[in-house]
Amino acid sequence: MRRLSLLALLCIASNPASAELTPKQRADVTALIERAMEDERAYDILASLTTEVGPRLGGTQAEARARVWGEAKLKALGFKNVRTETFDMPVWSRISESAAIISPFPQPLQVTALGNSVSTAEGGVEADVVRFPSLIALKKAPMTGLEGKIVFVDEKMTRTQDGSGYGVAVAKRSGAANEASKRGAAAALIRSVGTDSHRFPHTGNMNYAEGVKPIPTAALSNPDADILAEAIARAKDPVRLRLDIKTQRIEQAQSGNVIGEIPGRSDELIVIGGHLDSWDLGTGAVDDGAGIAITVAAAKLVDEMKGTPGRTIRVVMWGAEEVGIHGGRAYADKHKGDIARHVLAAESDFGAGRVWQLRTRFGAGREAYAEDFAEALRPLGVGPGAAEASGGADAGALRAAGVPVIDLAQDGSDYFDLHHTANDTFDKIDPAALKQNVAAWAVMLYLAGEFEGGFRSAGSAAP
Repeated sequence: MRRLSLLALLCIASNPASAELTPKQRADVTALIERAMEDERAYDILASLTTEVGPRLGGTQAEARARVWGEAKLKALGFKNVRTETFDMPVWSRISESAAIISPFPQPLQVTALGNSVSTAEGGVEADVVRFPSLIALKKAPMTGLEGKIVFVDEKMTRTQDGSGYGVAVAKRSGAANEASKRGAAAALIRSVGTDSHRFPHTGNMNYAEGVKPIPTAALSNPDADILAEAIARAKDPVRLRLDIKTQRIEQAQSGNVIGEIPGRSDELIVIGGHLDSWDLGTGAVDDGAGIAITVAAAKLVDEMKGTPGRTIRVVMWGAEEVGIHGGRAYADKHKGDIARHVLAAESDFGAGRVWQLRTRFGAGREAYAEDFAEALRPLGVGPGAAEASGGADAGALRAAGVPVIDLAQDGSDYFDLHHTANDTFDKIDPAALKQNVAAWAVMLYLAGEFEGGFRSAGSAAP
């Protein structure tokens, strides 16, 4: 760790971030990296959240406990203007779930209901299974012939560093139930949207299309999807399966965004954070307790520098992201009247793998700032990427309103081994990688407060 810190010092000294950076700014960047690589707070914050609160499904009492935890943690760390901005939302929760092959090879299967799924009838549904290798194959199937059957979409997910395999694989999470229902199926099963080979099924939100009859839908763990596929291949007669899901939906309950600030020399806002909620199967360490811990710790490091940050840093622990990005939308709606003060937004929501790439989405005439950020982050092993940043799910509504965004893209090679499973727990966190994230975010936050004029198109006003 000491060698990495010295390397950071030497790299920045020999390769200054930009001619626009002053010697003090370059020295501050070096100091932030040095301090971040020794700082334990992110690890402690994450341990606290996952141990003292645990699973935090949006809109539930567990998420309410997380908001109390969030306010207390921010106040204890010295953040200012700490408060919770509440909003109402519908709440789904699981009660029980099971699946089993009935014939010709009887055995239980590891399964989990997908978020928003309706329950099966009392006692479950028992029916023949029809396998499709992909969602596209199901969409091409005739509109007759699946009546009363259980449809199984057995589409695998591709492992990638940037998580790009997710966009393709996740389509089946809603698509399987909707397409199966159109064809009269009794229920839908999918191979988990994940890259692991463990018997931990991956949950996740799904939605029924308008005008389509809701049918029960669940995900099999990847090994259990293999078992079912092999059973279908070996069986001379149709494989018969029983699926039993019990779920609950409350039309209105409360969630909220927990907010704390590091006041700057101006009231312009750099908005960062992670989402406070998690799925109910694990303790939400990588998704997204890590994002909470990284952004809070990074903001605090900037706060502890000599001198006030150039712009106010607002940390948001967004509520109810997993079940519909409710917190991100509620924040943008509540603050639409002061959108002009929001100069930059970003969310950490891809686990705790090392940051490997910087992406930006700045206005015309501000491209040089992206180069400055990239040069400052290079000692941490972060390379420049395309100007196609998303900002993260909860920053999406701010981006749509014209707020510039930035991504500190993490290595997600193993993220979808844990994503939305019972295996998403604190022991999976690499402390050294977590510190590297904090260092990258601290550098970004500091420089975002220093660059004059903001990140919208030069000469433009906020919408």
